[in-house]
Amino acid sequence: MSGAILTQGLRSPMRRLAGLRQAKSISKSVVHNETILVKNNNEFINKVMNNDKPVIVNFHAEWCEPCKILTPKLKELIEPLHNLDLAVVDVEDNAELVHAFEVKAVPAVIAIKNGLIVDKFIGLVDADMINNLIDRMSGKKKEDA
Repeated sequence: MSGAILTQGLRSPMRRLAGLRQAKSISKSVVHNETILVKNNNEFINKVMNNDKPVIVNFHAEWCEPCKILTPKLKELIEPLHNLDLAVVDVEDNAELVHAFEVKAVPAVIAIKNGLIVDKFIGLVDADMINNLIDRMSGKKKEDA
């Protein structure tokens, strides 16, 4: 397996998230075909960390050229699946989440299952790596396969 996927031991960012100040605005989630467009910290906790399904979180920016390739590809691959959600986080609007998840570059993709980070990669990776992550997270492929 390529070194582009940085697998760390299961760990929960809840301690760091707990330190985030309460969001001042209340907004409703924008959910479109299993894609969660994260607007604030509370929404992230409710829709991602407390989700019954695994979630692939895509940290992106409008100015990021590789993001313009990866984000639509992730939507295309994940939206048809009923057992996996995609959350999109704009790094410009969610600085506290960027800090909590130690995002140093975009695009950054973090896989979360049962409130734990189970996998991640940074940058535009090849299609096989993206497909393997989606297959593992959606249960199509065993995690050690």
